[in-house]
Amino acid sequence: MSVKISAKMVKQLRDKTGAGMMDCKKALTESGGDFDEAIANLRKKGQKLSDKRADRETTEGVVIALTNDAGTKGIAVNIGCETDFVAKNADFVAFAQSIADAALANFPTTKEELLAIEIDGQTVQEKVIEQTGVIGEKISVSKYETLEAEMVVPYIHMGYKMGVLLSLNQNNEAASEAGKNAAMQVAAMNPVAVDKDGVDAATIEKEIEIGKQQALNDGRPEAIIEKIAMGKLNKFYKENTLMNQQYVKNNKMSIKEYLNSESKDLKVTAFKRVVLG
Repeated sequence: MSVKISAKMVKQLRDKTGAGMMDCKKALTESGGDFDEAIANLRKKGQKLSDKRADRETTEGVVIALTNDAGTKGIAVNIGCETDFVAKNADFVAFAQSIADAALANFPTTKEELLAIEIDGQTVQEKVIEQTGVIGEKISVSKYETLEAEMVVPYIHMGYKMGVLLSLNQNNEAASEAGKNAAMQVAAMNPVAVDKDGVDAATIEKEIEIGKQQALNDGRPEAIIEKIAMGKLNKFYKENTLMNQQYVKNNKMSIKEYLNSESKDLKVTAFKRVVLG
């Protein structure tokens, strides 16, 4: 005996899963009106679509950065999709926000741990697969970063296209405001490290080699090649390490000088910059 699938039943399933009206009606018809089986059918469809689109690139999407109320823990997560059209959809942004909220609440240390967290009885991985079926594009948790410190400041840049987490050695109102400006600096200027001590040895060696080669190309005497290269390395530090960069809102001072003008001995201790793609 066939069960009549009412518009109310279809709407209830749509509200629960977010799937399209026709997909919900078909799933309910196939299940004979059994909601649990209909939901399972929709998830199977999502898995099939996810497998089919596994080789697609999720270069669009949103990046969300959040911190806890105390400002001591922060997360940044990139939820990827295939097109800008989907990335701008309010439902997709809300889906990404739900994953970011779960990440902050549980504070997993790796992307793999994040995928295993449960939201409303489903893991994040299962939610992602389900959304692939709902939206019709490959969805992914592309990147995930955390920071924990005396104070962590979040910043979301360019309409969810980039997120920054920045940690400070102080937790007060002045540090919070200065931290936001420093996080904006990270977004805009993309420093390679907090200061010169954070630059890896390979990068330093490469910059010295470039400096020596440039000096040789300019015909400079052999005796001063090393000195010139070290001068160029110091210039690299000034341009590419956060604390030594010129502050974009006031190029008469460095970020280090700006932070100290806002709160004595205020320092950035780390940052994470998460970009789409």
